[in-house]
Amino acid sequence: MQPFRPIFLVLLTLPLTGCLFHRHGYSGPIVATANIKEATRDQLIEAINTEAAKIQTIDAKVDIAASVGGQKKGTVTDYTDVTGYLLVQQPDLLRMIGLFPLVRNKAFDMVSEGGQFKLSIPTKNKFYVGTNEVVHPSTNPLENLRPQVIFSALLLHSVDPNDAVLEVGMEEVQQGKSKKIVEYPDYELIVIARDPQGPFLARKIIFSRTDLQPHRQLIYDRFGNVATDARYDAFQTYGGVNFPSQIEINRPQEEYTITLKMITVKINEPLTPDKFVLNQPPGSQLVEMSSSPAASNKPSSPPSPPQQP
Repeated sequence: MQPFRPIFLVLLTLPLTGCLFHRHGYSGPIVATANIKEATRDQLIEAINTEAAKIQTIDAKVDIAASVGGQKKGTVTDYTDVTGYLLVQQPDLLRMIGLFPLVRNKAFDMVSEGGQFKLSIPTKNKFYVGTNEVVHPSTNPLENLRPQVIFSALLLHSVDPNDAVLEVGMEEVQQGKSKKIVEYPDYELIVIARDPQGPFLARKIIFSRTDLQPHRQLIYDRFGNVATDARYDAFQTYGGVNFPSQIEINRPQEEYTITLKMITVKINEPLTPDKFVLNQPPGSQLVEMSSSPAASNKPSSPPSPPQQP
């Protein structure tokens, strides 16, 4: 080792002269550390389950915005906002009505009960029925919308503690005019489900560390792809229940987004069964979404007068 000792000593002194290193400013994301709150997995699950148990019905007036397109289409089309009504009753009832601006005629009326749905579009004089599974996808992404998609994303359903694990994560947020990227710590509650084929990733609920509110929910299909990306903003208290006043529901595979902005919200007021009855308008064209195209397009038989919500 003696012949190499002088070389070794020279190498040790080189960093002191600044020849082997160069200092420069850090240009990576800034990590936000102010006002960060702590919570355990069990506390987050309890918060979700407590709020979920409080909601039995929702009767809301909403602004509904829709957009279609993205990377696959290469363009994004924003549709004119409509005002409408949203009715929800646990465990699986949902009805949503959209009204045209000014004239206030129905743009659409759809209802879901369990795995079945009905949709009336008066301007097309069509009445769609079928299952919540899209059997024959349409080239128009909004025609693939099912009420169950809204129902699943609208509410944070309860979580079984045996089916959830907690991950501490980070999310990047671009700051206003400065456009600086700031990383915010978050909590990510990963929820699994099971079927005869075994366990699979079902949901991921993301909590902000500044207020411990669930501001995002990712819902996955059986193959681990994101089916729904729902974002929750501007939480308010309605009848003692903490509920977001804006909900954005993005379907990345079909490339459409539905945004609901709450105008008025009533929680847990009684809803009679007729609120979820949607009959086929007389003379409208019946389109059976769960069957082959040849089996659909049948004219309606005269039904009883439609129930109005």
